[in-house]
This record gives sequence, structure tokens and C-alpha cells, in this order.
Amino acid sequence: MRIAYFDCFSGISGDMTLGALIDVGVDLALLREELTKLPVSGYSLEARTVKRNGFRGTKVDVLVDEQAQPPRRYTDIIAMVSDSTLDPAIQKNALDIFRRLGDAEARLHGEPLETIHFHEVGAVDSIVDVVGAVIGLHILHIDMVMASPVNVGHGSVRTAHGLLPVPAPATLELLKGYPAYAGILRKEMTTPTWAAIITTLGSRFGPLPLMHADSIG
Repeated sequence: MRIAYFDCFSGISGDMTLGALIDVGVDLALLREELTKLPVSGYSLEARTVKRNGFRGTKVDVLVDEQAQPPRRYTDIIAMVSDSTLDPAIQKNALDIFRRLGDAEARLHGEPLETIHFHEVGAVDSIVDVVGAVIGLHILHIDMVMASPVNVGHGSVRTAHGLLPVPAPATLELLKGYPAYAGILRKEMTTPTWAAIITTLGSRFGPLPLMHADSIG
């Protein structure tokens, strides 16, 4: 069995996920090619080697051409993924993630799923993060996704809804029933996008299981 284990000691976000996946072997050119099957434009995907605290890593950026993104409803994003030419397995996982995000937002705002507007999550970079992560796991032929307990951070964060506590309401809603903790840093460590990805695709949470590590990113 091929396992992807995410160690979320410093939280996790969509771009961090893409960086880790590319670092363990996902070809950037292939990832870009697969993403062209999604009817989304106005962005570029860049990766570079960086150093953090003396250690090398891969930093991925989704560079959006236009600053202002049109507001997108849950139904808009579902149509985008469904109308794409992506592999059916990739489509299903991406749709499941956006459905989980949509259900969380609907509960929080007390609105029907069909009328929910995604703000940060509906932006091009977040869409690319979600679909790109699913594509990357598919390219690596991952059979199971596992993760450590998730560091969510604490404090506050500015969003389209104004100043919100950390963890943000959507992040907290998505992590209900999963192991999470605040950590020591006063900042947002885990985004709703990643919370949706790991709780949709992850099947086990806890310490590193008995396994042979092939690649580390």
C-alpha cells in the first residue's frame, strides 16, 4: 500500500500541500498540463526551492493575473469541475472536497447549499490548490492518506466576512471529530481549504504509522 502521511506540526494549507507533493516527485509540467483540463484561466503555477530555518523545501505559488476574482457560488465550482476533462476519479475527489466545504459554509451561515457563495475558497488560487492536490495524489498513485493531529493556530484573521477568530469558523467546523490543537504561534496555521482536503481524503489521524519512507517533501 502506498501511503501519503502529512505531518501538520506547523499547520497546513493548499499551497503547502502542492509544494510537498512536487517535492516528493510530482512533475510540475504534468501538474500544469492536468490543470488545463479544468475550465479556469488567469493564473500561472510556479515552484521554486526555498530555505526555511536552514532546511530546503519547495514553495509553490498560484499567481493570479487579475487581483479581483468574481464571487463564485458552490454550484459554479461544481459545474467547473463536472465540465472538466479531468479523470473521473480526480473529479469525484475534488467534488467531494468542495461538497464538504459547501456543507460547512451552509451550516455556518444558515443558508441552502445551492446559494452559498465561496469567497476565499472560490478564488482561482484556492480552486487550483484543491484540484491540484487531488491531481498530485493521483499522479503519485496514493492508496491512503493519513495525517498527524492538525495545528490550527490561534488569534484572529481578516476575511471577506471581517475579523474572525482562529481557527476560523469554517476550519473548526470541518475539523469536528478530528484531532486538532492550537499550538504556540498566534496566527492562522490551517486554512479551511486544507481542512476540507484532509478530512475528505484522510482515513487515519495520529502518529506516524509503521511504514518505509520512500520520499519526504
